[in-house]
Amino acid sequence: MSRAIWLTASAVLLIGAIAPCLVLTAHDTAAHRLVGLQLISSVTTIVLVAVSLGVGRPDYLIVPFVLALLSFAGTLVYTRLIGASDG
Repeated sequence: MSRAIWLTASAVLLIGAIAPCLVLTAHDTAAHRLVGLQLISSVTTIVLVAVSLGVGRPDYLIVPFVLALLSFAGTLVYTRLIGASDG
């Protein structure tokens, strides 16, 4: 695949998917905000993978890998805080 295709795909995904995720994260119940947080981290990870393929630097793949691990830990902390505020 061409590098321009990867960069275009990452730009389209960034523009098209981050806005609905931010709206979901900013409004509604705590469970919906958690889903928005997970969606933002997933989309950002995919965008970073596409950008690293687009610029032709596979060594940049460590950043989305670390983001995926940290977003999982952040979700666990957020879930713990939701449970503490309910009880």
